[in-house]
Amino acid sequence: MRSLKQLRQDARAIFDTGLSAADASEAVKRSVRRQGDLLRVADRRYDLTKYRSVYIAGAGKAAAKMAGAIGELIGDKFADGIVIVKYGHSLAVTGVEMVEAAHPLPDSAGVEGTRRIVELMEKAGGDDLVFFLISGGGSALLTLPEDGLTLEDKRRTTQALLNCGATIHEINAVRKHISQVKGGRLAKLAYPATLISLILSDVVGDALDSIASGPTVPDRSTFSDCLEILERHKIQNVIPAAVWNFLQRGAKGEVAETPKASDPVFRKIHNVIVGNNLLALQAAKQKAVALGYSTMLLSSFVEGEARVVAAIHAAIAKEIVATGNPVRRPTCILTGGETTVTVRGTGLGGRNQEFALAAAIEIDGLGDVVVLSAGTDGTDGPTDAAGAIVDGATLQRARDKGLDAGDYLRRNDSYPLLQSTGDLLFTGPTFTNVMDLRVMIVA
Repeated sequence: MRSLKQLRQDARAIFDTGLSAADASEAVKRSVRRQGDLLRVADRRYDLTKYRSVYIAGAGKAAAKMAGAIGELIGDKFADGIVIVKYGHSLAVTGVEMVEAAHPLPDSAGVEGTRRIVELMEKAGGDDLVFFLISGGGSALLTLPEDGLTLEDKRRTTQALLNCGATIHEINAVRKHISQVKGGRLAKLAYPATLISLILSDVVGDALDSIASGPTVPDRSTFSDCLEILERHKIQNVIPAAVWNFLQRGAKGEVAETPKASDPVFRKIHNVIVGNNLLALQAAKQKAVALGYSTMLLSSFVEGEARVVAAIHAAIAKEIVATGNPVRRPTCILTGGETTVTVRGTGLGGRNQEFALAAAIEIDGLGDVVVLSAGTDGTDGPTDAAGAIVDGATLQRARDKGLDAGDYLRRNDSYPLLQSTGDLLFTGPTFTNVMDLRVMIVA
């Protein structure tokens, strides 16, 4: 029989294996290969002798590592490059300027970096090749508000969408329509250059037009969709009036829509997903099996309110303990995707910590259950933790310190409680992002 300490160590080892599989540099190298002057990108070939110069640009938490991988491959043809990364996520890449900016709420550094990317796109001509590198966090880092809107307008709108529990697809639909570069607009700026967009997906289902708000992808959403999203979440009076009025003007046809699939600029663009949540989960599954667990990879599409999803996971654990269904013990259940949190309190935490705390409440007293939930980007909400690992004794550790877990959950204050119980999970910057991994062990 494995000890609780061993179960927690196994859960962390399984998570770390999934994280390693999401390495941004390796993801790029799996999809892009060079043989002399012939460049193979997924299912297409590019003759480098036909291009005057090669440029690199991009935005996201993994952009630095991705740029390094492309820089190694291109070398002699490389002319210029600039990528925007989250603060603390820079790496030295020869010839590529690193601009650090804020996430999840944009700041002026992101605006300035985006302006310089726009200048680079406009410099590229019809005989040039541009690599655009996209990864999680790109929506906040690549930021240039529409004319008439301010950075503060965008920040307040983003915060309202995050607080109301909107999905990433809904958040990005709105962000695309108040931006000069998202929703396919960057593609128009790069035209007529040939553009290869390498994408590390942090969106459920790998919807290209949602990842980093789809700067190089035709946009399916409309201004009318944005108004409906804001009304459904009842935040039309919370966002700045300038944003609401701008979206209304767009719905009336007074502002140009985002580029759609029929736009000819997309004929010179190749969008390629180089890594995603499922690849990380599959690697985690292999590790769990190697550790001797009967393993079930349930889904990489898990969405919904974090505490509700946690209760469902806990119900599965209880079923396994009580009946041995749906898989024999010792078992490991794996899920991926990205939950949301409707913020009702003023506490500190993130979706993974809220999931973990809610799960800990549900499995209280079960001595052979461990639940891990963490973000592959190494950060969870506005905290320095990636997530947490909890077990059936987490609540007892909290009670021993006089803490009421239910009260902390109601206040969205998971971080301090999990810090007190020693259950927070830290990775530091991972330079990648393929959403969240959840590992549940029932011994």
